[in-house]
Amino acid sequence: MQTTPEHNERMAKMTFSSVYPHYVTKVEKKGRTKVELQQVIEWLTGFDDKEIRKLIEENATFETFFNKSKLNPNADLIKGVICGYRIEEIENPLTKQVRYLDKLVDELAKGKKMENILRKA
Repeated sequence: MQTTPEHNERMAKMTFSSVYPHYVTKVEKKGRTKVELQQVIEWLTGFDDKEIRKLIEENATFETFFNKSKLNPNADLIKGVICGYRIEEIENPLTKQVRYLDKLVDELAKGKKMENILRKA
């Protein structure tokens, strides 16, 4: 499934603060913790808990969120399908980064081991 310009624009304008509570609910419902979620987000973006809270308070869009991040050099090892999109086929860099995050949260909620979620080269 290919993303459209409209889909990419919607992803860019979506706020991290609107999605974050859903991430927390998803992982906690499956027995994982908010601390583990923070660890996954920090691995991908370089943001610590304090920085994440600041971005939430600022209602940062995903565009701002990822522009401020230091994407993990191993992020391109994140592969597979999330929300009907094959990550490695997504051409828009921002949409790909949002889907990286979605995929990591999904793997955490599915009980995957942390050492496998946090990819190593």
